[in-house]
Amino acid sequence: MSKMLSGRARATATGLILLAIAVFLAFCNDNQAATQTPVMRGEYLVTAGGCADCHSPKNMTDKGPVEDISRHLAGHPAEAGIPTVPDNVLSPDGWIAMTNIHSTAWAGPWGISFAPNITPDLKTGIGNWTVDEFINAMHNGKHQGYGRPILPPMPWAAIGKLTDEDLRAVFAYLQSIPPVNNKAPDWIIGPPPKS
Repeated sequence: MSKMLSGRARATATGLILLAIAVFLAFCNDNQAATQTPVMRGEYLVTAGGCADCHSPKNMTDKGPVEDISRHLAGHPAEAGIPTVPDNVLSPDGWIAMTNIHSTAWAGPWGISFAPNITPDLKTGIGNWTVDEFINAMHNGKHQGYGRPILPPMPWAAIGKLTDEDLRAVFAYLQSIPPVNNKAPDWIIGPPPKS
């Protein structure tokens, strides 16, 4: 009987210790969230959202394409030009979309979309955007909130479900990164150019 009680006592003590650790960690996480700057929050959201997957050029390695961090979020590289699409690749009963080696140009039934430069470069990026234009773009699927449509594969409808506070944080982070001068091509509506 004393062994059973000591086992229960150990289990209770272990449970209380685990509970204390959980409370401590929750307090630390709440404290960290309370002290997190908008830029830090924005960096977290941009990273977790995989924005660099489409908005950053890639270098080919033996492990496949890897982000070119010197052009972080600079969009489709201007020097890459406009890729052609092989005949009979995109069809209603086949493939609906394809991408280039950088994953910055996407072809589909809409035509070809190019990931824009979302660094704070004033001439080729979003350095001259306001936070309201950015938020409206994510809510409305329109360039700067009122312009041309934002094309696939950009998941603006999902991103637009973030709170305005989170979208402000994303914008704050994007405005904090180094500007990169890179003008992505304009979108092409209609059938992609064939090879």
